[in-house]
Amino acid sequence: MTHNQLSVIDLFLDASLIVQLIMLTLVALSFISWTMIIDRMRTLKQVSQSSGEFEDKFWSGVDLSKLYNDLGARRIPPTGMELVFMSGYREFVRLRNQKGTGPGAVMEGAHRAMRVAHSREIDKLETNLSFLATVGSTTPYIGLFGTVWGIMNSFIALGSVKQATLAMVAPGIAEALIATAMGLFAAIPAVIAYNKFNHSVQKIENQYDNFVEEFSGILHRKAHSSSGA
Repeated sequence: MTHNQLSVIDLFLDASLIVQLIMLTLVALSFISWTMIIDRMRTLKQVSQSSGEFEDKFWSGVDLSKLYNDLGARRIPPTGMELVFMSGYREFVRLRNQKGTGPGAVMEGAHRAMRVAHSREIDKLETNLSFLATVGSTTPYIGLFGTVWGIMNSFIALGSVKQATLAMVAPGIAEALIATAMGLFAAIPAVIAYNKFNHSVQKIENQYDNFVEEFSGILHRKAHSSSGA
């Protein structure tokens, strides 16, 4: 085989077993990370749209009891900001209907319920982000290890040859460098996706935080009013 006939598949087949295993590992990690990237992209987009639609409905002046009942009657379980609202309002109504429960205790319970729901929803949004971060930080080193191993074997093989030529060295070096290229191919999309998704999650988390505080203010006024919720 001459250097004009080199292809990625040929280099993979001619590589040592260790380098082949490293390449297969990098391909598998790249495939998994792309699957997670597409999944997170869809999920975060849906959550962002759902939160915007809910906020529009919430601030339209609709009665809170009606909004709560409408969300509970849907076939699709509430998620995101809707779940935060339902958790807080459910606890607010439950505690307020209990005899001897003061406004402070009612607000404390409602706020705690919202924070718990808030935390769980953010944990769901952060699913697989740690894996993307790991892929982004480790795959270049995995590829580099394959390159070092391949180059080392190439020089060991050249040691038994009296006269080395470029045609003899090039295939071994090329197959070794492919491992580094594959490591970068897996790492770059993972790093970009992780940074983008992390920013999106923080933005959604800030929206949830603002909603919890604003909704707590509304419930606080209701808790201290003489009229029922």
